[in-house]
Amino acid sequence: MARRELHLELPSTQGRALSLARDGAEEGTVVVARRQTAGRGRLDHTWESPDGGLYLSVVLAGPGVGSPLLPLALGAGVAEALAREYGLGLQLKWPNDLVAVAADGSARKLGGILVDGVAGPRGPAAVAGIGLNVRPARAGLSQDVGAAAVGLEELSGSPVDLLRLEQGIVRAALEARKALAAPRPGASVVARCRRLLYGIGAAVTVDGAPAGRIVGLGEDGTLEVASGSGRRAIVAGEVRVRRAP
Repeated sequence: MARRELHLELPSTQGRALSLARDGAEEGTVVVARRQTAGRGRLDHTWESPDGGLYLSVVLAGPGVGSPLLPLALGAGVAEALAREYGLGLQLKWPNDLVAVAADGSARKLGGILVDGVAGPRGPAAVAGIGLNVRPARAGLSQDVGAAAVGLEELSGSPVDLLRLEQGIVRAALEARKALAAPRPGASVVARCRRLLYGIGAAVTVDGAPAGRIVGLGEDGTLEVASGSGRRAIVAGEVRVRRAP
């Protein structure tokens, strides 16, 4: 049985899980914290992690851990798991955010995913950090983050059992890795992500510069945008989506 650590507080579940993975932790090893003091998001952004959220990192190992589609596959898997359990219609904001979209097209962030590759004694592995707002303490969030965030209990209208939620999220992460190990997995994974992609038709900026409008996902998981100068693929960068039409 894979190892599970539960901490009331950690600097970062990702840091602890990466250490375990380097030491040869088996797939499914999970580190959970009720709050983080130095949570990390994509592009080295700070992940505000007060009481009231689910913060975990799970070790993934085996075929598929090096796929560029892994972050999107994880996002799709988590979104689909939450849809089954709570009846939520979530979307993926490229490349790693889970958002709830209102009727006017505005989006509030429910969670995010961070994937780090690691070389362990068993071979290549990845650590997937997954953070979800469940019942966020607004006083523990900065004004900007609090205004853009939404909690799972707010969306579902009912109390959430954190252990049950954790188990469902870990199961979804493991299934996402295994899906990428199947023969010719790309088309099916990308199709799932395309159905969930937020902002089709909306204007975006990349690293602060206007980049065009979102038209879809490439087969390798890149974000495809179109502008007056043509169509191009966004591989990385800070992407901001204007309100979708």
